[in-house]
Amino acid sequence: MITESKLARTIRALLIGAPIVLLAACGDGDDGKDGVKGTDGAPGATALTKVTTLAANEQCPYGASLLQAGVDTNANGALDVAEIQSESTVCSAASATTQMLASTATIKFESIAAPATNYEKRQIQVGQAKAIDGETETLLNVDYHILARSGDMFGDIAFGQLINSEGQPLYSEDGSRKISDSNEFTSLLPIGDRLFSVSQIESRPGAMFMMELDQKTENGELSVKKMWQLDMSGVNGGWVHCAGSVTPWNTHLASEEYEPDARSLATGADALADSYSAPFLEYYDNDPAKWNPYHLGWPIEVAIDASKSAPDASLTKHYSVGRLAFELAYVMPDQKTMYLTDDGTNVGFYMYVADTAGSLTAGTLYAMKWNQTSAEGMGKADLSWISLGHATDADIKPYVDGDSITNFAAIFDSASPVDNVCPTGFSSINQNGIGQECLKVKEGMAQVASRLETRRYAAIMGATTELRKEEGVTFDPTRNKLYVAMSEIGRGMEDFKSSGKASNSYDMGGNNHIKLAGYNKCGGVYQLDVATDAVIGSDYVAQNMAGLIQGIPATTGMATTAEIAANPPVFNNGMNKCNIDGIANPDNVTYMSGHDQLIIGEDTGSGHQNDVIWAYDLAASSLARIQTTPYGSETTSPYWYPNINGWAYLTSVIQHPYGESDGDKDTGTGENRAYTGYVGPFPAKKAAEE
Repeated sequence: MITESKLARTIRALLIGAPIVLLAACGDGDDGKDGVKGTDGAPGATALTKVTTLAANEQCPYGASLLQAGVDTNANGALDVAEIQSESTVCSAASATTQMLASTATIKFESIAAPATNYEKRQIQVGQAKAIDGETETLLNVDYHILARSGDMFGDIAFGQLINSEGQPLYSEDGSRKISDSNEFTSLLPIGDRLFSVSQIESRPGAMFMMELDQKTENGELSVKKMWQLDMSGVNGGWVHCAGSVTPWNTHLASEEYEPDARSLATGADALADSYSAPFLEYYDNDPAKWNPYHLGWPIEVAIDASKSAPDASLTKHYSVGRLAFELAYVMPDQKTMYLTDDGTNVGFYMYVADTAGSLTAGTLYAMKWNQTSAEGMGKADLSWISLGHATDADIKPYVDGDSITNFAAIFDSASPVDNVCPTGFSSINQNGIGQECLKVKEGMAQVASRLETRRYAAIMGATTELRKEEGVTFDPTRNKLYVAMSEIGRGMEDFKSSGKASNSYDMGGNNHIKLAGYNKCGGVYQLDVATDAVIGSDYVAQNMAGLIQGIPATTGMATTAEIAANPPVFNNGMNKCNIDGIANPDNVTYMSGHDQLIIGEDTGSGHQNDVIWAYDLAASSLARIQTTPYGSETTSPYWYPNINGWAYLTSVIQHPYGESDGDKDTGTGENRAYTGYVGPFPAKKAAEE
């Protein structure tokens, strides 16, 4: 719902023809025809809005306004009935207040309708939030707030600008600056009396930006005071910075996804012609001698020193943690145990236990083994953890960036299988979607293999490498559970099948621990109980894994089920192959501590035409659609911050609008620029009285 305090911004956006942040109607008003951008007005015509005050009713207890918009085609200066292109009922909300919520209150969301019209599909829509305390319900004045869009200038810094190792901007062939629309995880880091954010870019080469933010005392709204681009040359550049997290000691923990395969990638001059490596080599001014796949695929910790007026940011790639297709790394409350998700086909799940709380420089790495107890639905398993050994950053660094720099052939002997059987002494594995491999770790290289080739080494050691599109992870202290999003359930997770059809590709030569009876291309979210393990030395060791919620197919071929829940005709099944009222390809998750809501973001192509952020009420087992995004965009890295100076925030980044689908609907007026922002501000919750 739109609240009264948002109305002026919405009207101003309409009048100047800018992209509009518009929330769903409170009442049952007409959806209207396609929005302003969907219909060409007469030359010189003006966009107009009309606001009519409405009385309070059951749905809008604080009153409402009717907002109508259209183009003044007859140039009479008034918005006539025939000129109205869209209208929405605008609920007023209670006045913003710095009053914190009672310790007994919880935030809930009203589900907004899925975008159905062209106008709605171009907008960022946010549902109404309310605080519930016993019988009392209070509407909360929350909205989607933009911190920065790709290409925005902050002084001489262009947000999203890609640079080389010397800090100089990269340029396209037409002479324009290379500015990425692949904004990703953005942290909020309160340090002393200052508030910072680190924002990462999911590109090759990668990029990171540090912002100092201003927080308004009276309503918690945030804005950018100053921005700096971070120098990544000290960590050999960055690569596909996907999701991230904030450590309990208040540092930004970034990721490098889809680690380059050191066995198969082109080297030397061939790397300049390779579509995978060539974009990154621009970071080194196209010098192939500097191409080293082992430089990339690590978690990166960013720590801010705010003791000076111009803050410093230090970046560290933690080589002791291992090298994967990191979706993200997530540190548990003990400040020692960390879970590592691995995105792709035939990937694994990993746990790192640090030697010292608050430090990721040394520790023991473990890989998950799935011990299946049920093949039905999303499957169930008891988990065991296989040690991949101990290492320190200092142990591994020389092999990546020092006197002992190595390559794949120095770590493994390899052979070709004969009739799907490896020679004696070689281990047969199947990982990363490339099929069967026969490998043997060279003498003295086990520790190096465990960190530089973590997934391959884990498979050799007997761990499970069959997961498909493993995405975000978060922790629920209320139930002592982890939640892990699986964007798709299939391929290696099936038993010698792919989407229900016979296939050797993903199980031949591998451990084949996961043998599900079916598949689901709409994906799902798993729940994992955690408990103390004295041998491992952690109170947060995942014990088992089972389905929590999964997407619902709207068309045949999306899942192994006879129950197809087709969408209403307005939601074209070709563009919404998963049911519009269920999740589609869940990407990242975050737990709203104090409110018992699991937030689920989507990264879907044809599953849903417009990606959604959902709130899953864990107590009620119900879904609410709380944010929708424009055509062709991805919701990336929603992350919950329960209390920053009395206010709470749900960060939300909207990546590459019109970039994943519906490019033909891009008007060329800047709609395709990514958004980095947040939903909120929410009043923070008081601590429970002892």
